[in-house]
Amino acid sequence: MQFLSDNVAAVHPAVWDAMRAADDAQPPYDGDAMSQGLDARFTELFGREAAVLWVATGTAANCLALATLCPPHGGVVCHREAHIEVDEGGAPGFYLHGAKLLLAEGEGAKLTPAAVRAVVDPIRDDVHQVQPHALSVTQASEYGRAYRPAELVALGETARARGLGFHVDGARFANAAAFLGCSPAEAAGPCDALSFGFVKNGGLTAEAIVFFRPDLADVARYRRKRAGHLQSKGRFLAAQIAAMLDGDIWLANARHANAAAAEIGQACGERLMHPVEANELFVRLTGAERETLRGQGFGFYDWGSDAARFVTAWNTREADAKALAQAIAGL
Repeated sequence: MQFLSDNVAAVHPAVWDAMRAADDAQPPYDGDAMSQGLDARFTELFGREAAVLWVATGTAANCLALATLCPPHGGVVCHREAHIEVDEGGAPGFYLHGAKLLLAEGEGAKLTPAAVRAVVDPIRDDVHQVQPHALSVTQASEYGRAYRPAELVALGETARARGLGFHVDGARFANAAAFLGCSPAEAAGPCDALSFGFVKNGGLTAEAIVFFRPDLADVARYRRKRAGHLQSKGRFLAAQIAAMLDGDIWLANARHANAAAAEIGQACGERLMHPVEANELFVRLTGAERETLRGQGFGFYDWGSDAARFVTAWNTREADAKALAQAIAGL
């Protein structure tokens, strides 16, 4: 009964079907019909003009997006526990050619306008200090917390007032949108670039960088090629993304994962470290309790010395979620 990560979940059958259907002679790179059609698909989804590039990983999606917003001598404001800071092996520095991450604080790994100002305002406007050029937030956050639309609007206003580009890391964007019950546009806020995650939500090897400024996409196309992410058979990436958009599979998958997490969360009670607003649970457990759960067949990651992280997925079986809920309640 696997709760290690949504990265270990199976690929959705519709994705396999779409990739098989794409297995014919089509123009290479991003010249196929599906790749060329992604701009229109996402423009319709978000109700605003979008230019879309596919890449194979979330790390590449984040870093290529940020590289269009921040020069090598600049800085990107992000949370101290943001994925780009703690889990991408220095990739932002590599892709951004040395740009600095400017770390901010915030409960639940979420930023507020005040937290952004606390980092940005003390920086002198001279060549001796790294100047901020971009703001990056994670939707849902590293602790599974969802930014409300009003929070994103306020952050966007703060970014614009200080001349910062606005990026949203949406590795679990679908889960946030499903929890919020709002439109995709509201769940993304007034950002310039969104890393729209598909791999954790039923995809295989495809993530989308959604630019809401076409000029950024024009730059990113060259950076994607230089970074080795312009795949010759790009139609297979486009097919995955298009399949997940068809019939809103991306949203249905996220709703299933969220529901499983919510059921487990109800059994955790005061053990929960953070409210369950997506598909991640952070639960206080002793070492002995963790070993008890593993002995019952549950897979998960330790989270420090006295807690664990459980992640549900689009294909988490209802019986497994109920079993975990009962096991935690019975500790």
